Amino acid sequence: MEKALETMIANMPEKTGNSLDEWKTILKGFEFSKHSEAVNFLKKEHGVTHGFANTIVSLSKENDSSDVDLVDNQYKGKESLIPIYKEIVKVVTKLGTDVQVVPKKGSVSIKTQKQFALIKPATKTRIDLGLKLRGISPEGRLETSGPFGTMCTHRVQLKSESEVDAELIGWLATAYESSK
Repeated sequence: MEKALETMIANMPEKTGNSLDEWKTILKGFEFSKHSEAVNFLKKEHGVTHGFANTIVSLSKENDSSDVDLVDNQYKGKESLIPIYKEIVKVVTKLGTDVQVVPKKGSVSIKTQKQFALIKPATKTRIDLGLKLRGISPEGRLETSGPFGTMCTHRVQLKSESEVDAELIGWLATAYESSK
């Protein structure tokens, strides 16, 4: 664990009135459809500062079995795509300690302060990876956003783990850097 995060967790009871485990218990009593809803709840209802609220919500999701269930449900009948999904997650989590992998009902959002990528099993044989790449023209396998609309600027269709290559990693790194 990063030193700053360790310090934040250690200071949490003094600064927020509850330990991380106590905050996790409080959050379990609610269902939030978005990360920001839980953060805003902690800020408004409990007076927690944004930094602590964001950390509490992020760390509460790390061991949340519902996140696993969301991903499992996305890949039912599409199990052959799981290695592609796992490879993308492995790549994005190496981009920085601030990367959050946030499963939703039909996709997985990859974000820092802002979403910069979106992983969606589009068919039984293809994952669509949405990217936010401002100022880059679609070319080759880097297509327009298509079904992602305004959530992303580009889309890459992936049918095999080998397509998570240096070019794709470069696009992910560019999207990550612009999300800060």
